[in-house]
Amino acid sequence: MTKHIFVTGGVVSSLGKGLNSASIGMLLESRGLKVCLQKFDPYVNVDPGTMSPFEHGEIYVTDDGAETDLDLGHYERFTNTITNRNCNFTTGSIYNSVIMKERKGEYLGKTVQVIPHITNEIKECISKLAGPDVDVVISEIGGIVGDIESQPFLEAIRQFGQELGRENVLYIHLTLVPYLRAADEVKTKPTQHSVGMLRQAGIQPDILICRTEKTLTREQKDKIALFCNVDRGSVIEEKDVKPFLYEIPLILVEQGLDTIIVKKLGLKTNGHNIGRWLSMLEIMKNPQYSAEIAVVGKYIGLQSAYESIYEALTHGGIGNNARTRIRRVESEDIEKTSAVQHLEGCQGILVPGGFGERGIEGKITAIKYARENKIPFFGICLGMQCATIEFARNVCGLKEANSTEFDTNTPHPVISLLEEQRQVRVKGGTMRLGAQPCVLKENTLARRAYGMGSISERHRHRYELNNAYRERFASKGMVFSGFLPDGQLVEIIEIKEHPWFVAVQFHPEFKSKPINPHPLFKEFIKAALQVRS
Repeated sequence: MTKHIFVTGGVVSSLGKGLNSASIGMLLESRGLKVCLQKFDPYVNVDPGTMSPFEHGEIYVTDDGAETDLDLGHYERFTNTITNRNCNFTTGSIYNSVIMKERKGEYLGKTVQVIPHITNEIKECISKLAGPDVDVVISEIGGIVGDIESQPFLEAIRQFGQELGRENVLYIHLTLVPYLRAADEVKTKPTQHSVGMLRQAGIQPDILICRTEKTLTREQKDKIALFCNVDRGSVIEEKDVKPFLYEIPLILVEQGLDTIIVKKLGLKTNGHNIGRWLSMLEIMKNPQYSAEIAVVGKYIGLQSAYESIYEALTHGGIGNNARTRIRRVESEDIEKTSAVQHLEGCQGILVPGGFGERGIEGKITAIKYARENKIPFFGICLGMQCATIEFARNVCGLKEANSTEFDTNTPHPVISLLEEQRQVRVKGGTMRLGAQPCVLKENTLARRAYGMGSISERHRHRYELNNAYRERFASKGMVFSGFLPDGQLVEIIEIKEHPWFVAVQFHPEFKSKPINPHPLFKEFIKAALQVRS
């Protein structure tokens, strides 16, 4: 039978439930177990696809085209799991499913209620990842204990444990043990209250992971164990680990968390093997080289908005035995001053994805700086579109070239709406989404990076390079190195007479891992290392 682990949070949000869930998954995988992970979010949106990065941060896209929570990125970076649309559910998606069933008459005239109909739907979603080839499903419950929005999910996982038997279900609660500087004291009371609220919901946690900035004394751990009704050995201390998030599994394994989980769930394993992970961390801590990369974006003030970009750049550095130092540049700041002021001295420039007109001219100016000064450049999604506009204006002489997203009346719509998008009126879930095939042209930077002729990458966009301008671009030195198999959509562009200038319409950052860097990020950092800082 598939075993289930539920990860809940308390006291405050943003404690790192996603990172801890991913770390637990990685440790169980290191013991030879097959693990799947999923996230339940309490907001009413059906998915985060229509949310602004300022509201939600990064939208993570799966192979099957689901727009999901950024925690799924952590799951894939830390483990071998490949997430899909059954790995992220929201209050909105749960209620939407129940309402559609009610409209079809599937409840046979019953009054539809939170219990049992909503909770049953949640339990069905939990069960979707279970199967004969899955040893453990880890389900993260978003929000914190005490939130009104989280109550149906807590009730559902309570029932789930009762129905499957407690020997098959484990509850892990992530909590905060704050340090009060004024009093110079560590306080356990918030954790006690948090666990108290969880127990009021009918759930007794089996393991507590205590986030803290101070080492917990034996007396403090004993107090937490006593008042929270948890074995002392199951009180796990987790101190802050900045700047290396990939150290979290080591903190947990040093305290025997994986051994505790295996014992409590009765799992059979042969001990863990984390040699590759340790080798990766050694490079992170003691790299031989260093490269500074400027990320020119529209949401630079938010770490979570470009989470996968930053991590993939780190991975690219690891793949070159180097530390990637990231210079975060707000594109609007370039518009106010100059590219030189913000980009001088960097060894590579990356322009990531985004939507809307704000900050576009700053991105275009940054790309022009990279092209003219022979600085390695990597454009992703909107970054490719901006690179196309810059090339059209400054190389092809099409001064008013633009995307129809930003100027519907441009005389040179070098970026235009995909044909399939012209009749779309509903915003949610209607972009070109998920894994799409791409054929690579021989003797190109992209082909050399991947080392193969056909690839698959994840997409999230509505606009594409206008084929009417392909011949003109090619005559001026643009190389189209990646296409949809039918040749109708350009997926990758490069520029001749430049050390490394690559822009892609897809999102390679979603498939990069610390122990398996994405080839484009690895080659980008390799090219950047050739530039003197």
